[in-house]
Amino acid sequence: MAPTALNGNTQAPTHGNKSLTELKNDALKVFNPFHEPSLGDDGDDTYKYTDFKPSFPDVTWEPLSEIDVTDRGLSADPAKKSLFDAAQKVKHLTPAIGTEISGIDLRRLSDTQKDELALLVGERGVVFFRDQELDIYQQLDLGRHFGPLHKHATTPIPRNGLEEVHVVYNDASRRPDTSAFSKIELWHSDVSYELQPPSTTSLKVITGPEYGGDTLWSSGYALYSSLSPGFQTYLEGLSAVHSAVAQAEGARAAGLPVRRKEIETIHPVVRVHPATGWKSVYVNPGFTRRIVGIPKAESDTILTFLYNQISNNPDHQVRFKWEPNSVAFWDNRIVIHSATFDFWPATRHALRVTPRGEKPLSVEEYEKKTGKQAKDRQLEILKQQGIVIDVKKNNELKARGYND
Repeated sequence: MAPTALNGNTQAPTHGNKSLTELKNDALKVFNPFHEPSLGDDGDDTYKYTDFKPSFPDVTWEPLSEIDVTDRGLSADPAKKSLFDAAQKVKHLTPAIGTEISGIDLRRLSDTQKDELALLVGERGVVFFRDQELDIYQQLDLGRHFGPLHKHATTPIPRNGLEEVHVVYNDASRRPDTSAFSKIELWHSDVSYELQPPSTTSLKVITGPEYGGDTLWSSGYALYSSLSPGFQTYLEGLSAVHSAVAQAEGARAAGLPVRRKEIETIHPVVRVHPATGWKSVYVNPGFTRRIVGIPKAESDTILTFLYNQISNNPDHQVRFKWEPNSVAFWDNRIVIHSATFDFWPATRHALRVTPRGEKPLSVEEYEKKTGKQAKDRQLEILKQQGIVIDVKKNNELKARGYND
C-alpha cells in the first residue's frame, strides 16, 4: 500500500524530542565493536601514538594458502626452567586459566625462553606481563618466533603502514551501540574462519582508561572437561562452519575496503593442541555459524549451550585489568575472549600481533597423525597431583552442591 498524507502537517517525524534526521545522525556515531571497525578519531594529532591510530588502506591481498607450521612449544622444556628461573614471580590466577609473570623483560627473552613461553601459554591459555617496554617492532619479532604473521582483511592497521599489526582503538568520538550487539556475540577466537587460525597471539595496551576496558578469556579446555563423557565423545565427531562474511559485510557497510575476499571454513568442534595434546572445544559466537551434518535445531541448541558456558561460567574464565605497557599472550586455539566496552568516552588503544597456527586437527586426526592419545586437561592435571579419576564411575556419582 502506498503511503498517504493523513493531514497537512509537513513537520519531520519525531521520536521523543529528536527528529528522524537527528536519530539517523546519532546512529552514525555509534557502532557494533565486533563486526564494524571503529572509524572514530578525535582529531588529536598531538597524541603520542598518532602513527598507530587506525588506517584502512584500499589494497587487495591474495587468499591465504596452507603453510607448514610447527608449534614452538614442542621444543620446550616441560618444566620451563629457563623462563621460570628468570622470573621474580609466577602466579596462576585461577585453576583453569591465566598466569601472571613478573620480573621478566620480554625484549630479552632467549629462544629457549620463547619456546617455554609458547608451551606455558598453550597450557594456561593466557599469560600476562606488566611494565613492558618492548616496541611494536620487537613485538613483531617475538610474534614471528611463534609462526608466520597474519594480516587481517578488514580491521585497521597503523597509519605508519605496518600491515601485520592489528589496531584496537576507541576514543570519545564514537560510542559503542549496545543496541547493535549482545554481550555473548562479542566472545570470539580471533579469525577462527581462516584455514590456519592463530596460535600464540600478543596484545600490548599503549593507552588505556583508569578503569574499565578489561578483557576476559574463557578456556576451551575447561569447557571440554566440564562436559559428560557421552557429550564429549559426541562433540569430538562434529565439525562446524566458521565464517568471515559478517565481518566483511560490516566493513563494506561502513564504506571500508575488504583487503582479502571473505571465506568460510569447516573446523572440528573439538580440536587438539599440538604441544599439550589436550582437547579443547573450538567454537565461538563471533564466527561459528552452524554445525554441519546435523539438523539445524540440534546445531542451534548445541551452540547456544556451548556459547552460554563460554560467556557465563566463571570457573572457566579469567579477567585482566590492563595498564599501559601491559602485554597478554593467549593461545587462540584453546581460549575465547571478549573485551568490556564500559570505558567510553575514555581512549583505549592496543596493538595486536597474530601468528598463524596449524590447521586444526580433530581428536581422530591428531591421534592418527601423532600416534598419541589426546587427553582431557583436567584429568591430566589431577593425575599430576596424584589423583586418578575413574571417569565412568565418577559420572555415576550423585551431584553435590556447596556452601558459600
